Amino acid sequence: MATSYATVTWDQLHRDARQLASSLMARGPFKGIVAITRGGMIPAAIIARELDCRLIDTISVVTYDEEKMGESNVVKKADAAGDGDGFLIIDDLVDSGVTAQLVRKMLPKAYFACLYAKPAGLPVTDMFVVEVPQDTWILFPWDTAPLFIPPLASQPTEKA
Repeated sequence: MATSYATVTWDQLHRDARQLASSLMARGPFKGIVAITRGGMIPAAIIARELDCRLIDTISVVTYDEEKMGESNVVKKADAAGDGDGFLIIDDLVDSGVTAQLVRKMLPKAYFACLYAKPAGLPVTDMFVVEVPQDTWILFPWDTAPLFIPPLASQPTEKA
């Protein structure tokens, strides 16, 4: 279980994805992108736009159940990518590196990039934007919802 949480807003996610795309430009052009579902789909869409890449495939690997890590299970392969030659793999986060290692074995010639990386996952990523502590659970925009908070003026005041 994570000991701390960090919330990533839509704006921050978009800025970080564009920053990653900017850094990746020197590595391209890429034949296509493989998004690791589900977290890599939105960053992959932003990066594909920025790199003018039209071919996007997905690879679906189930590793987590809520915050608990389980066995990795490949639900869908990225057939369009072959061995990964000329392809870019995108994910939102590399945590323990378990999913990344599995995907890299399936696409050994691909370049692996993600927005956020934890220390245990650093060795399996080629590029990332922000390193986060291992004990931090990242709450992505699709994991949270804005809640209404009444204005202070409408709340009862305490008498001194």
